Amino acid sequence: MAPTTVPPAEFERRIERVRAELESSDRDTLCLFSATAIEWVSGFHHLQTERPVCLAVTDETVAITVPRLERDRAESDDFPLIERVHGYYDYPGVGDADDAENATPHETYHEHRSRTPEATIRTMLDDLGAERIAADSDGAPGHWGYSGPSLGELAGVDVETVEWVTDWRKTKSAGEIDLLRRSAKWGNLAHRKLAKYAEPGKHELWVAKRASLDASMAMLDTLGERYDSRLRGGFPASCGFLSGPNTALPHGLTENRRLEEGDVLVTGATANVGGYVSELERTMFLGEPSPEDRERFEAMLAAQTTAIEESGPGVACAHVDGAVHDVLADRGFAEHAQHHTGHNIGLEGHERGFIDRGSDEVMQPGHVYTIEPGIYIPGEAGYRHSDTIVVTEEGTEQLTYFPRSLDENVIPVR
Repeated sequence: MAPTTVPPAEFERRIERVRAELESSDRDTLCLFSATAIEWVSGFHHLQTERPVCLAVTDETVAITVPRLERDRAESDDFPLIERVHGYYDYPGVGDADDAENATPHETYHEHRSRTPEATIRTMLDDLGAERIAADSDGAPGHWGYSGPSLGELAGVDVETVEWVTDWRKTKSAGEIDLLRRSAKWGNLAHRKLAKYAEPGKHELWVAKRASLDASMAMLDTLGERYDSRLRGGFPASCGFLSGPNTALPHGLTENRRLEEGDVLVTGATANVGGYVSELERTMFLGEPSPEDRERFEAMLAAQTTAIEESGPGVACAHVDGAVHDVLADRGFAEHAQHHTGHNIGLEGHERGFIDRGSDEVMQPGHVYTIEPGIYIPGEAGYRHSDTIVVTEEGTEQLTYFPRSLDENVIPVR
């Protein structure tokens, strides 16, 4: 059976890539504070909170500092590349580095309630002999109320902030693309359920949650124990939508609203497979669309089709966004566009780079983008499709595949 997670050998290659980068630079250690970067490099995934987690990679060792509530997972056999686990009880904590014993291999981790996270990170770096550090940020980010010193201040080391992992993540491996392809499959099912349950009188949330639950249970029943959950109570496959005048807001919030015949729906569906998410969005109509709806829909669809056709290896992202703008301008809708054409996607819903006229990014094989131009008529409605594509050596492959035409996005009123 096909895997639903990144294979262990891929994490080994990523660690070796870090070490090669360290060797070619004047740095001796890479420190990562971002939960996404830590997961991408080592496989260790966690919920980023006010409690700092720091992964450190040297030419010989992979070590991590975690709070007590992450200890058991960090020590488990699920993350064999992590050789040393350092821990503190919680944030803020008390004490200083003198309260902490030397770091121990994770099989014999010791908890010190007097440790602060900063003192523990300092102990870890001292144990590794770190002096010249490359880091994704100069200290733990201010997340969920955390406030702490810079890495240079707490460890007394030379720190250079780098974007190695963010840049590396732009190009997906074959394994990552396979997970995104599977995400698109289950997201498609959630979207079909949404179209099935949408009808006049139904509440937006009722439709979205029922469709998400049905698709998620089908996904879990099918994958069984092979499914590696990265969620805390959420739906593995999920969908939702805006309806009526609320669709005129690209990032409108769900309202306490029941569907009405004639509504425009702007939908969204995805699934989490091994931590990776695709993006599928459609403009749908509850009942027969008006002539104005048809004109606007066809302009949006022409812009999206152009973006897909213009994308490919060696193509500038700015060119694709410019082509979309030209199509909308020719049809008289340029003033109703409110955002660029798309963005990379993978472990996060939005990743670097962006399909934008101000971008210097050039599409390369392995880049995965959303293609989602939209037009928005204030006070009336919005119109947007989004599909996830992967750039290949020959062109592009569209991972999402729900029908795109107008007639196939009309929901009959029963």
